[in-house]
Amino acid sequence: MPATETDRLIDRMPRARGKLTPDAPISRATWFRVGGPAEVLFEPADTDDLACFLRRLDRTVPVTVIGAASNLIIRDGGIPGVTVKLGRTFSEIRVNEQESKIMAGGGAIDVTISRTARDAGIAGMEFLSGIPGTIGGAVRMNAGAYDAELCDILFKAEAVTRGGEILTVHCDELKFAHRFNSAPDDWIFTLVKLRGAPDDPAAIRTRMEEIAAAREGSQPIRERTGGSTFKNPRGLKAWELIDAAGCRGLTRGGAQVSPQHCNFLINTGNALAADLEGLGEEVRERVFAETGIRLEWEIRRVGASLPVDTKHGGAV
Repeated sequence: MPATETDRLIDRMPRARGKLTPDAPISRATWFRVGGPAEVLFEPADTDDLACFLRRLDRTVPVTVIGAASNLIIRDGGIPGVTVKLGRTFSEIRVNEQESKIMAGGGAIDVTISRTARDAGIAGMEFLSGIPGTIGGAVRMNAGAYDAELCDILFKAEAVTRGGEILTVHCDELKFAHRFNSAPDDWIFTLVKLRGAPDDPAAIRTRMEEIAAAREGSQPIRERTGGSTFKNPRGLKAWELIDAAGCRGLTRGGAQVSPQHCNFLINTGNALAADLEGLGEEVRERVFAETGIRLEWEIRRVGASLPVDTKHGGAV
């Protein structure tokens, strides 16, 4: 990748009403600011456009979905196949104040949903203000923070399968667990329906301000970073295990384990994706050697790696 001019994937794409872009540079859209291009970037016009495109797309072509790319490392070789990004048409938010419900497109930003809920006097969604990303991605990983998870407020979702089928599923069908749901990996969540509880907007605002202050004081939110790097093992805190293994401030190339919160990786300015992923793997090895616990990645890593120059270090 990229393909030769005589065998470009873009030339074999089904027709779509949305936008198709070959060799799309997407690293600047990620929070880490690393990674190679998308072989083909598809921004569908709407759910029907996405479903029709996937039905007609060659099943051998890999499909990757990205949202706000806040919890994502795109490898230096870029993303082969088709990368789907849900754009503005998937960011609509509608409110039913009488029933304390919110319906949002899969591309809607979590913090925007929490603010909309606040203004409508709907409580229970404050924790979303502390989760960078889109609500579709939040459903995919059962995102959570501050003692709440997405499954606590979700009651229904719409998804498009790799075969282009549009499905509606209820929360209990997804069998949520910590940072997990049972939906196939190739489902794309395009619409969610959330349920909260009525409350005073001023009280909701106060709780959101407390969350913002907690994030500001404990996380490197002003750095080129992502969300939590590793899942918390049952009954334990990943950052405590990382700290105990002596990894706070550890570096590799332009990547660093945050000195402020060591379950966050930082691009200090010139990191490659390989630096970030390699540093994460080194942390996992050190924690395993120290504690016997194998940390699981929470950050998604997608795409192809570049060959490594073993003599000089780094990708070639």
